[in-house]
Amino acid sequence: MNLTSFILYCFMVTFTPGPTNIVILSTVQNYGTKKAMEYTYGATIAFGLLLVFSAMLNTILVTIIPKILMVMQIIGSVYMLYLAYQVYKMDTSEPAVNQTGTFMSGFLMQFLNPKVVLFTMTVIPAYIMPHNASMPVFTISVIAITVIGFLAFITWAFFGAIFRGFLQRHKKIVNVMMAMFLVYAAIMIWM
Repeated sequence: MNLTSFILYCFMVTFTPGPTNIVILSTVQNYGTKKAMEYTYGATIAFGLLLVFSAMLNTILVTIIPKILMVMQIIGSVYMLYLAYQVYKMDTSEPAVNQTGTFMSGFLMQFLNPKVVLFTMTVIPAYIMPHNASMPVFTISVIAITVIGFLAFITWAFFGAIFRGFLQRHKKIVNVMMAMFLVYAAIMIWM
């Protein structure tokens, strides 16, 4: 296994902007770091579970991937468009109680996030299984990839916290940009 390629793939997919990272940044901007970390914990646990499911059920998934991908594309696109709408219409004049930054919303987002689902379904069979399909290797790989994902999520929360003042001064513009990024991500699923 080319370890450098594997690590680069994991870092590139998890650290680049995607629906989860954009929601984390938006949550930090609008509700603070504590709320974003709650979301991040849910996202991380679901990310790890998706990796476990991929490792355990890969042979089954290979036979039904086209059906799963189509369903995930539809559900994921609709959910991202919903998130884009929520971010766009967010009232920037007063803070409100929001359910987007919860542990459960972070957890559920991973199962509807096509970027995460595609990554978790490809990383194990592409990098791990061809070289060693033992349970200890799967376990270590899942833990390592989950830690990389968590580092990506907290990096987005950290930079959101650093730039929070700037982001709050320009809330409407930032919300529109975040919404546009989510719409772009939803469209790119079909490209």
